[in-house]
Amino acid sequence: MDVLALFLPQFHPIDENDEWWEPGFTEWTNLAAARPLFRRHRRPDLPGELGFYDLRVPEVREHQAALAAAHGVTAFCWWHYWFAGRRLLERPFDEVLRTGSPSLPFCLCWANQSWSGVWHGAPDRILIEQTYPDGDDRAHFDHLRDAFGDPRYYRVDGKPLFAVFRPQELPDAARFTDTWRKLASDAGLGDLYLVAFAETRAWGSQYERHVEDGFDAAVHVAFPFERTLASRVRDKLRTSTEWFGPGRYRYATDLSSYPTSLRGVVHPCIYPNWDNTPRSQRRGAVVLDSSPEKFSRHVRQASARAALNPPGQQLVVVKSWNEWAEGNHLEPDRVHRRGWLEALAAAIGD
Repeated sequence: MDVLALFLPQFHPIDENDEWWEPGFTEWTNLAAARPLFRRHRRPDLPGELGFYDLRVPEVREHQAALAAAHGVTAFCWWHYWFAGRRLLERPFDEVLRTGSPSLPFCLCWANQSWSGVWHGAPDRILIEQTYPDGDDRAHFDHLRDAFGDPRYYRVDGKPLFAVFRPQELPDAARFTDTWRKLASDAGLGDLYLVAFAETRAWGSQYERHVEDGFDAAVHVAFPFERTLASRVRDKLRTSTEWFGPGRYRYATDLSSYPTSLRGVVHPCIYPNWDNTPRSQRRGAVVLDSSPEKFSRHVRQASARAALNPPGQQLVVVKSWNEWAEGNHLEPDRVHRRGWLEALAAAIGD
């Protein structure tokens, strides 16, 4: 069973974030400013042995890769930000590609969304817009050709895996998959293994056309929310959520059911935890009572679901390796230390 851990590169300053927010802004800025918003709310959730790292430092990337490999993570799936030829947060991945280190396999997931100020109380403020001009598919592929050819690039049945986070926002998803497959063939790469995220919330799947649009598989995102009476009341009062404070949910006990609308190959995606109040404060959502032990149960359930896929396509996605300001991470923290990683390793090893 392979495990892909989504990897956030926003742990180093860039000029754009300096301009939009403040000099030196990184994901740590939000985390360090977080405070408890209600009784039993443990914030901030601080990093453990890796500390408040900077991804421009090679030793940090080596340490992360060693921890991941030692606990059952097969590859990092880096968030990839491409805006019609403009890239953001690209430096750490570019250095991994250029230097050949660390040796841990990697792949990419295109976060094809516009950036706004939604997590900072300014939802109507567009920082950079995601557009799809003519010729962009080819330019985008050409830019990634060297990455796809790297021997460390994670492959399924010999095909480099590339994921799209919001396939429903592509102007023509079927044309995108057709174009990239042809470009890969022309470049001597053979074929690609194209994956569409089918994020599922309480109201159902947001994307169900991965088969028709030519993707090889879908990733089903199982949010770990278990609704309580209090959470239902808060959802009814969504327009007043900020006054009532963040939404509060229990960590789900069972993630074994999957929507029947998702046909074909489906890769389960699971969360260690969720608490995005460092980004969105009182407009956020918090999952209570999570623990490495409960997460380990989710890993086992996800592994059982992944085992239903054809041989060679049995993988589990974890969101995430290091989304500290969303409260979901495998990296060691100061409370559980390596507990999340140990829970993953134990469940995968069963």
